[in-house]
Amino acid sequence: MHTDRKSRKVVITGAGDVGASFAYALIQTGLAEEISLVDFNTDLVQGQVLDLAHGLPFVPPVHIHAGKSDDYSDATVIVITAGVKQRPGESRLELLNRNAVIISHIADDIVARESQAVVIIVSNPVDVLTYVALRRSGLPKSHIIGSGTVLDSARFRYLLSRHCNVDVRNVHAYILGEHGDSEVAAWSMTHVAGMPIADYCAICGQCAGWKEIKEDIFRQVRESAYHIIGYKGATCYAIGLALVRIVGAILRNERSVLTVSSFLDGEFGIRDVCLSVPCIVSTNGVERVVEGKLDPAETATLSASARVLRETIQSVDSELMNPRI
Repeated sequence: MHTDRKSRKVVITGAGDVGASFAYALIQTGLAEEISLVDFNTDLVQGQVLDLAHGLPFVPPVHIHAGKSDDYSDATVIVITAGVKQRPGESRLELLNRNAVIISHIADDIVARESQAVVIIVSNPVDVLTYVALRRSGLPKSHIIGSGTVLDSARFRYLLSRHCNVDVRNVHAYILGEHGDSEVAAWSMTHVAGMPIADYCAICGQCAGWKEIKEDIFRQVRESAYHIIGYKGATCYAIGLALVRIVGAILRNERSVLTVSSFLDGEFGIRDVCLSVPCIVSTNGVERVVEGKLDPAETATLSASARVLRETIQSVDSELMNPRI
C-alpha cells in the first residue's frame, strides 16, 4: 500500500563514513524533520544514531532514528551511500561489480514500498550505479539521480579561488561527465566576478603560463579523491556537505543548478547513459538539463566520457538491470 511521502523525511541507506558524515552535517541545518539511518550492520547503525542523538540539544529540532526498508515508503529523499569502500589505487570503475548487486537490491526494496521519494545514488562508481538503479527500479528518470560531479565542481571552484585569490562563492565552474578519470573541466563555462575566466585572467596579473596552470588545477581536481583515500582511507566530509547541498535543493524546492548525474536522452548529443551536466534540481529531482554551450574540444571530451561509461555499463550483469517487481 502506497504511503504519501512526508514533507522533509530523509532516509540514509548506509551508515559508514559517508552516510554518517552526511547525517552529521544534515542535522545541523534544520532541513530535515526526520532522518532515518538504515544499514544491514545493526550495531553500526545503532551506534551512529545514538552518537548523533546525543548532539540534538545543540542543533535545530530533528527526529533521528535507526530505520529499516519500510522507511522508504514515506520518504521525501532517499540517499544511498551503501557499498564497499574504494581501495587505495582502485579506480571508481573497478568498484562496479562489487556494488551493482547492492544497489539493485536496494532499488527492489524502494519499489516494493511504492516510494515516491527522489533517490540519490552516492555509491561508486556513481554514474554507472545511477544507471543500474534507474533501469532496475523503472522509476522516472527525474527521480533517480547521482551525486555526480557536485563535489568535483566544488573542488574545481576551490582550487580556482585559491589561484585567483577570490572568495570561492564568487567562482562559478563545472566539472562534467564521469565522476572519475574521464571527467571534463568545462573551462568555457567558468566565470569569476561574472567574467569568463580567460577575461578575468587577463586583468588579474597572476596567470603567466596559464595553459600549464589550467592543466595543473584540473589534474588536482581529478586526483583529489585518490590522494585523500591514500592518506586516510576514504573521503567523507566534503561529500557529506555536497549531499546537504543537493538534498537542500530538493527539500526547499530551490531549482538550483547542480552537476548531478542524470539520464541523458539527446542532451549534449548523448543518449542512454547517466553522467553529470548542469541540471535544475527541485522537489521533483532533476527538473531539466541545462544544455549550455561547450567549445568543440569539451564537447568531444564529454562524448568520450559518455563512451567510457556506456562501455562499462555493458559489463554489468544484465539481470541486475531487469526490474524484479
